[in-house]
Parts: sequence; structure tokens; C-alpha cells
Amino acid sequence: MRRTRLIIGLIVAAAITAPYWLLAPAVAQPKGVVDQELKRGETLRCASTDAMIPSGLAVVLPPKGGKNSLGALNNSFMSGVAVQLNWRDIEPVQGSSDWSRLDGLLAAAESAKKWVQLDVFPGFFSPAWALEGAKTDLFAIMYGPDHGTVARLPMPWDLVYLDRWFAFAKQLGERYGKSPAFRMIAAAGPTSVSEETTLPSSPSAMQKLLHDGYTPDKYLGAWEKVFHVYAEAFPNQCVSLATGKRNIAIVERAMQVFGRRLAIQENDLHAGRAPVEAPDNTEFINSYSGRIITGFEMRGGSRGPIPSKIMGAEGDPPLALRRSIDKGMAPNNIGQHVNYLEIYEGDVLSADMQPVLEYAASLFRQSHPR
Repeated sequence: MRRTRLIIGLIVAAAITAPYWLLAPAVAQPKGVVDQELKRGETLRCASTDAMIPSGLAVVLPPKGGKNSLGALNNSFMSGVAVQLNWRDIEPVQGSSDWSRLDGLLAAAESAKKWVQLDVFPGFFSPAWALEGAKTDLFAIMYGPDHGTVARLPMPWDLVYLDRWFAFAKQLGERYGKSPAFRMIAAAGPTSVSEETTLPSSPSAMQKLLHDGYTPDKYLGAWEKVFHVYAEAFPNQCVSLATGKRNIAIVERAMQVFGRRLAIQENDLHAGRAPVEAPDNTEFINSYSGRIITGFEMRGGSRGPIPSKIMGAEGDPPLALRRSIDKGMAPNNIGQHVNYLEIYEGDVLSADMQPVLEYAASLFRQSHPR
């Protein structure tokens, strides 16, 4: 989510960071397990075959939804769609969920033979009922469309909040888990603005979190709970983790639980400069390409003077997008690149972007990773 990226690693880097070369390689599934999954009539697990791995270009549909989401989904250069939603918009009342947008998009994706990643945002965007009785505090939203708005954030480790989130996640898995289009779910819960592993980290926010009881063990423990719940609730899906090198301990724990079903991605791909820059995790994510599933989400759209400058070419949105694509698709030291790139709806619908999208799609056909 595209913008000033303030990473919780500023609080806990010394406590939970380890050199990435200590990370274990992805755990391959035993051949017998894969063979069982391919029995006729069964739902294929993500990553049980290369064909089940999310790959190619995907259009990002933001929470508020665009006017032509189906048009973007049906773009011929898109292989998939990343659907972003706020938890509070789906389940404003406990036990009474509005699945209409997801039902329509999943049906359209299945008809168009596009894969789907679901990104549901809790944290700041949890429904009010989910925060009742949970430990919360007020923070300014760090980035995104609501940047600067002061809102209530549940503490990432709070079990009242997490248990309610897990109950919702299980509903999601029960409703859509066997859809052939539903290929990937974004891990979330101990989060704030989106599905990314970020928490408020201004000096005052850091002090507030510590006062509220933050410890590295609580934070890591919350993520471990998430991974085990997701492994059970979404047995057929890959699970994506939007993170960076400062949270390598979280990546390690996710790899232990999901093995080859894990995808790691960064949501900040851009080739230019932003007014406020976070650490560039492009090389970190790409260092895993060829070992586990990897991907990038663009920082944002490319249209307009400021967005085009951030994305890589001020005043030239198509060139800006192309430069960001080239940055994301650069091969690593073993010649592998990421499995997927996620591009925002506005750029996918723009007529002058179609040659760039065609070029980007061709990169996956020329050199298929893994």
C-alpha cells in the first residue's frame, strides 16, 4: 500500500533479525502427498504442481473498488487479480457478513480462468464489534488513502481480537476454499494498515506500543498463531506474506509452517523516488526467487505527475510503469525472477498502458521462473 512505509523492525530489529543466509530452504512436499492431491475429483493445492503456482501479471483491486473492476479483471494481459477488502466492510455486524462483492469477483475470475489472491485488511480496518473487550490504542494511520487519520488499533497479540479475526478467516476458507480460482490468501492479523508486517513506528508510537505491552516474543507469537490457523483454514491455497528483510524471523516461521505453499512479496515496487522512502526490499524478496514463490505489488498507480515521478519517469506514466516492471523482473544471482507482479487497476485500464502490459506479460512467457 504505496506510500510512507514505517516498519516495526525499527523497534525489534535487534531482537528478531537474523542474517538471511541462516534461513532454511523451502520445504518440499513429499511426493506421496502431492500424488494424493492430484487424485481425480480433488481440489488441487496451490503449489502441488507448477501450474497451480500464482504467476504472471495480476490486477490490484483496492478496497473501495473501481468503476470497472470486471474490465480490469478481464484484461487479456492479466493472469490474476489481487482483491483488497477491509474486514469491517465485509462483516460490520458480528456473524452477518456481506459476501456479495467477493462472490461476484470469484465467479468472474473463475469464468475468465484468472487466479485470485484475497487480501483482507484487519488492524485499523477491523469492525467496531471486533475491538470490544480487546486491548487497543489510538495511532495515526501511517500510509495509504487514510494517511494521518487517528484511529483505534488492536494490539497485534491480543487474543480477544485475534480469536475474532481467526473466526472470520475460517468463514472465508469455508466459503471459498474449494474455488479453483482462489489460489492465494494474504496472511494478516498482527497488522495495521494493510496485510503488510508493519506497525506504527514513529518515536511516540513506539513508546506507546511498548507501554501497551509490546515485546518481540508477543509479536512473533501472534504471527505463529496466524500461520497455524491459516494452514488449517486454507489447505488448498498458497499463503502470501507481505514483508521485508527486517522481519526475517517472521519469514522463517512462515516457511516452517507452509513450506512451498509460502509466497513472500513486497508491496512497494517503484523505480523512482518518493518524498519518504522506506528500505528497498527488492533484492531481499528476489533472493528467494527459485526457492519459494515470490512477487511484487506496485507502490501505487503511475498516472499523474507525482505518481509517475515516484514510479520512475516524471510526466511519462507508461515509461514509469515499464521501469518499475523492469526493476521487479530483474533476475537474481541464479537467473530466477519473481513469479508474479501486481499492478493497480487504474494502470491496467489505461489505454496507453496496454503496450507496457503486453511487454510485462511477455517477460513471464520468455523466462518462466522455477
